[in-house]
Parts: sequence; structure tokens; C-alpha cells
Amino acid sequence: MAYLAVNEALDFALAPSRVAALSPSAPKAKPAGFSALEWSVVMLARHDRPSSLREPGRVGRLLGAIFGDSYNRRLADPRLEALRRMAVLTWHHGYAVTTVQIDAFLAAGFTTDHYDLLGRRVADVLSTRLFRK
Repeated sequence: MAYLAVNEALDFALAPSRVAALSPSAPKAKPAGFSALEWSVVMLARHDRPSSLREPGRVGRLLGAIFGDSYNRRLADPRLEALRRMAVLTWHHGYAVTTVQIDAFLAAGFTTDHYDLLGRRVADVLSTRLFRK
């Protein structure tokens, strides 16, 4: 339901701990950035479906046992996997992600600046692709 996502987005935006972190007066050590490996994870996540974020159900496990496991897109490094998950969501849903997903991204060691940088890069790529056609 769309109104739930809007409410969660407002809760995230208005949370006191996040407002202090997002305020311009907060001291910043260095600007957020991603390494080349992290950018490659972001760009590869463009081709992943949102279904790659879910655990396979009983039928999927049964089909995997019969026909062999399907391609596992999960990454072994937990930090890179958190980035991949957020990148997949951002490629498919933009900034409309839940607070639980954002909290998992932040818990992996990323900041709100990283989240903003990711969203801006995805928007740039999608807008240039849109105007090239």
C-alpha cells in the first residue's frame, strides 16, 4: 500500500536522530564516496531484480533441488551485500524504500551521505538513458 511507504518515509525524515545527522551544521569529516569496487556493485545491481533480495520459498528450493540451484546473486561480504540490496531497491524504486531497509544500509557502515550519493547517481544514469532515446 502506497500510503504506508509515505508514512515510513516521513517517519524516517522526521526522526530526531536523523534530523541532527542531516542538518548542515553537523560537522563532516570528509565527503562520502564509494570505492571502485563499491561502484561496480552499484552498477551490477542495476541488472538484478527485486526478487533477488528475497529468500527462495519452498517451491523455489524444490525446483533448485530438481534442476540445480539458480544463480545466487548474493555477495559474501556483508557490507557489499548491504550496498547491493540498497542499490537494487534504488534502481527499481528510487527513494521509496522502507526505514528497515535504510537502517540495514546504515548499520552496514554507510552514512546518509552515501545513500544520497547512491540515489543521485542512479537518477543521473536513468535520466541520461531516458534522454538518449
